[in-house]
Amino acid sequence: MDSSSSILILVGSPRRDGNSALLARAVEAGARDAGLAPRLRFLDDYISGFLGDRTPSSELPADRYGELFLEEFLPAAGVVFCTPIYWYGMSAQTKAFFDRSFAYYSGTYPHHADVMERMQGKRLALTLASEESYPGAGLGIVHQVQEFARYSHSAFVGYVHGAGNRRGEVARDPRDPVGAARRLGAELLRRPYTDYRIDTPRSHDVWDAAA
Repeated sequence: MDSSSSILILVGSPRRDGNSALLARAVEAGARDAGLAPRLRFLDDYISGFLGDRTPSSELPADRYGELFLEEFLPAAGVVFCTPIYWYGMSAQTKAFFDRSFAYYSGTYPHHADVMERMQGKRLALTLASEESYPGAGLGIVHQVQEFARYSHSAFVGYVHGAGNRRGEVARDPRDPVGAARRLGAELLRRPYTDYRIDTPRSHDVWDAAA
Protein backbone atom coordinates (compact mmCIF):
# COMPACT_ATOMS: atom_id res chain seq x y z
CA MET A 1 0.00 0.00 0.00
CA ASP A 2 1.23 3.50 -0.86
CA SER A 3 1.18 5.32 2.48
CA SER A 4 0.94 8.68 0.70
CA SER A 5 -2.62 7.82 -0.37
CA SER A 6 -3.65 5.81 2.67
CA ILE A 7 -6.83 6.98 4.42
CA LEU A 8 -7.98 5.53 7.74
CA ILE A 9 -11.65 5.96 8.68
CA LEU A 10 -12.44 5.27 12.34
CA VAL A 11 -16.05 4.72 13.39
CA GLY A 12 -16.78 5.45 17.05
CA SER A 13 -20.22 3.83 17.12
CA PRO A 14 -20.87 0.10 17.51
CA ARG A 15 -23.81 0.28 15.08
CA ARG A 16 -22.81 -1.13 11.71
CA ASP A 17 -25.98 0.30 10.16
CA GLY A 18 -26.12 3.56 12.10
CA ASN A 19 -25.71 7.16 11.04
CA SER A 20 -22.01 7.37 11.91
CA ALA A 21 -21.35 4.26 9.82
CA LEU A 22 -23.34 5.71 6.92
CA LEU A 23 -21.24 8.88 6.94
CA ALA A 24 -18.07 6.83 7.28
CA ARG A 25 -18.95 4.70 4.27
CA ALA A 26 -19.64 7.85 2.27
CA VAL A 27 -16.15 9.10 3.17
CA GLU A 28 -14.77 5.72 2.12
CA ALA A 29 -16.59 5.83 -1.22
CA GLY A 30 -15.39 9.34 -1.96
CA ALA A 31 -11.80 8.45 -1.13
CA ARG A 32 -11.93 5.37 -3.34
CA ASP A 33 -13.43 7.37 -6.22
CA ALA A 34 -10.50 9.79 -5.90
CA GLY A 35 -7.98 6.95 -6.29
CA LEU A 36 -7.01 6.85 -2.62
CA ALA A 37 -6.66 3.76 -0.44
CA PRO A 38 -9.31 3.98 2.31
CA ARG A 39 -9.66 1.52 5.19
CA LEU A 40 -12.73 1.66 7.41
CA ARG A 41 -12.46 0.35 10.96
CA PHE A 42 -14.95 0.16 13.84
CA LEU A 43 -13.21 1.13 17.05
CA ASP A 44 -15.07 -1.39 19.19
CA ASP A 45 -13.34 -4.17 17.22
CA TYR A 46 -10.03 -2.91 18.62
CA ILE A 47 -10.64 -1.20 21.95
CA SER A 48 -12.02 -2.96 25.00
CA GLY A 49 -10.33 -1.14 27.87
CA PHE A 50 -8.91 2.12 29.13
CA LEU A 51 -5.55 3.19 30.45
CA GLY A 52 -5.00 2.46 34.12
CA ASP A 53 -2.87 4.29 36.66
CA ARG A 54 0.64 4.74 35.24
CA THR A 55 0.14 1.94 32.74
CA PRO A 56 3.36 1.00 30.94
CA SER A 57 3.09 -0.41 27.45
CA SER A 58 3.75 -3.92 28.79
CA GLU A 59 0.56 -3.78 30.89
CA LEU A 60 -1.92 -2.38 28.39
CA PRO A 61 -5.42 -3.88 28.10
CA ALA A 62 -5.41 -7.13 26.15
CA ASP A 63 -7.11 -5.88 23.01
CA ARG A 64 -6.16 -4.84 19.47
CA TYR A 65 -5.56 -1.14 20.04
CA GLY A 66 -1.81 -1.46 19.51
CA GLU A 67 -2.42 -3.08 16.13
CA LEU A 68 -4.78 -0.29 15.10
CA PHE A 69 -2.57 2.54 16.27
CA LEU A 70 0.84 1.24 15.19
CA GLU A 71 -0.07 -0.58 11.98
CA GLU A 72 -2.94 1.51 10.66
CA PHE A 73 -3.02 4.98 12.21
CA LEU A 74 0.69 5.79 12.08
CA PRO A 75 1.18 4.91 8.38
CA ALA A 76 -1.97 6.77 7.27
CA ALA A 77 -1.65 10.06 5.40
CA GLY A 78 -5.18 11.05 6.41
CA VAL A 79 -7.56 10.03 9.18
CA VAL A 80 -11.29 10.69 9.48
CA PHE A 81 -12.95 10.22 12.87
CA CYS A 82 -16.66 9.37 12.57
CA THR A 83 -18.47 9.70 15.87
CA PRO A 84 -21.98 10.16 17.16
CA ILE A 85 -22.49 13.07 19.52
CA TYR A 86 -23.09 11.78 23.04
CA TRP A 87 -23.80 14.44 25.67
CA TYR A 88 -22.22 17.05 23.37
CA GLY A 89 -18.96 15.12 23.21
CA MET A 90 -17.44 12.31 21.17
CA SER A 91 -18.27 8.68 21.94
CA ALA A 92 -16.28 6.83 24.60
CA GLN A 93 -14.73 4.62 21.93
CA THR A 94 -13.47 7.64 20.01
CA LYS A 95 -12.12 9.34 23.12
CA ALA A 96 -10.37 6.13 24.16
CA PHE A 97 -8.55 6.10 20.82
CA PHE A 98 -6.91 9.43 21.68
CA ASP A 99 -6.30 8.54 25.33
CA ARG A 100 -4.70 5.19 24.60
CA SER A 101 -2.20 6.72 22.16
CA PHE A 102 -0.30 8.20 25.09
CA ALA A 103 1.11 4.77 25.95
CA TYR A 104 3.02 4.80 22.66
CA TYR A 105 4.39 8.32 22.52
CA SER A 106 5.24 8.63 26.21
CA GLY A 107 8.82 8.07 27.30
CA THR A 108 7.98 4.63 28.74
CA TYR A 109 7.52 3.17 25.27
CA PRO A 110 10.86 2.06 23.76
CA HIS A 111 10.10 3.54 20.32
CA HIS A 112 8.33 6.70 21.46
CA ALA A 113 10.51 9.03 19.37
CA ASP A 114 9.60 7.20 16.17
CA VAL A 115 5.92 7.19 17.15
CA MET A 116 5.95 10.94 17.80
CA GLU A 117 7.53 11.61 14.42
CA ARG A 118 4.99 9.44 12.60
CA MET A 119 2.03 11.03 14.39
CA GLN A 120 2.81 14.35 12.76
CA GLY A 121 1.85 15.83 9.41
CA LYS A 122 -1.44 14.01 8.89
CA ARG A 123 -4.61 15.37 7.29
CA LEU A 124 -7.44 14.98 9.80
CA ALA A 125 -11.20 15.34 9.46
CA LEU A 126 -14.38 14.53 11.34
CA THR A 127 -17.94 13.45 10.74
CA LEU A 128 -20.59 13.95 13.40
CA ALA A 129 -24.05 12.44 13.73
CA SER A 130 -26.58 13.78 16.20
CA GLU A 131 -30.29 13.90 16.82
CA GLU A 132 -30.05 17.70 17.00
CA SER A 133 -29.55 19.89 13.96
CA TYR A 134 -28.39 22.73 16.24
CA PRO A 135 -25.03 23.80 14.73
CA GLY A 136 -23.33 24.17 18.11
CA ALA A 137 -24.06 20.60 19.22
CA GLY A 138 -20.73 19.26 17.97
CA LEU A 139 -18.45 22.25 18.39
CA GLY A 140 -16.81 20.82 21.51
CA ILE A 141 -15.72 17.80 19.48
CA VAL A 142 -14.55 19.99 16.61
CA HIS A 143 -12.44 22.00 19.03
CA GLN A 144 -10.93 18.87 20.58
CA VAL A 145 -9.89 17.45 17.21
CA GLN A 146 -8.53 20.85 16.18
CA GLU A 147 -6.39 20.89 19.32
CA PHE A 148 -5.18 17.34 18.65
CA ALA A 149 -4.22 18.47 15.15
CA ARG A 150 -2.34 21.45 16.56
CA TYR A 151 -0.62 19.30 19.18
CA SER A 152 0.48 16.72 16.61
CA HIS A 153 1.49 19.25 13.92
CA SER A 154 -1.27 17.99 11.65
CA ALA A 155 -3.96 19.74 9.59
CA PHE A 156 -7.64 19.60 10.53
CA VAL A 157 -9.21 20.12 7.11
CA GLY A 158 -12.92 19.99 7.85
CA TYR A 159 -15.96 18.30 9.30
CA VAL A 160 -19.45 17.19 8.34
CA HIS A 161 -22.43 17.26 10.74
CA GLY A 162 -25.55 15.28 9.91
CA ALA A 163 -28.78 15.03 11.89
CA GLY A 164 -30.83 11.89 12.32
CA ASN A 165 -32.22 9.66 15.05
CA ARG A 166 -33.23 6.36 13.49
CA ARG A 167 -30.50 4.25 11.90
CA GLY A 168 -29.66 5.69 8.50
CA GLU A 169 -31.93 8.69 8.92
CA VAL A 170 -29.03 11.06 8.43
CA ALA A 171 -29.46 10.41 4.69
CA ARG A 172 -32.71 12.41 4.88
CA ASP A 173 -31.01 15.52 6.28
CA PRO A 174 -31.69 18.23 3.65
CA ARG A 175 -28.19 19.62 4.14
CA ASP A 176 -26.94 16.45 2.38
CA PRO A 177 -24.29 15.37 4.92
CA VAL A 178 -23.85 12.07 3.06
CA GLY A 179 -22.83 13.93 -0.09
CA ALA A 180 -20.62 16.24 1.95
CA ALA A 181 -18.95 13.23 3.59
CA ARG A 182 -18.29 11.73 0.18
CA ARG A 183 -16.68 14.97 -0.97
CA LEU A 184 -14.65 15.11 2.23
CA GLY A 185 -13.24 11.65 1.50
CA ALA A 186 -12.36 12.61 -2.06
CA GLU A 187 -10.69 15.87 -1.05
CA LEU A 188 -9.07 14.87 2.24
CA LEU A 189 -5.48 14.93 1.01
CA ARG A 190 -5.84 17.99 -1.22
CA ARG A 191 -8.44 20.25 0.40
CA PRO A 192 -6.94 23.72 0.99
CA TYR A 193 -5.91 24.34 4.58
CA THR A 194 -4.66 27.58 6.12
CA ASP A 195 -3.69 28.18 9.73
CA TYR A 196 -1.84 31.44 10.11
CA ARG A 197 0.43 32.57 12.92
CA ILE A 198 1.54 36.17 13.26
CA ASP A 199 4.82 35.46 11.47
CA THR A 200 3.50 33.08 8.78
CA PRO A 201 4.69 34.03 5.27
CA ARG A 202 1.60 34.19 3.08
CA SER A 203 0.17 35.51 -0.14
CA HIS A 204 -2.53 38.18 -0.25
CA ASP A 205 -4.71 35.63 -2.08
CA VAL A 206 -6.53 32.84 -0.26
CA TRP A 207 -7.51 30.97 -3.47
CA ASP A 208 -5.42 30.26 -6.54
CA ALA A 209 -6.84 32.41 -9.32
CA ALA A 210 -6.01 29.71 -11.88
CA ALA A 211 -8.01 27.03 -10.07
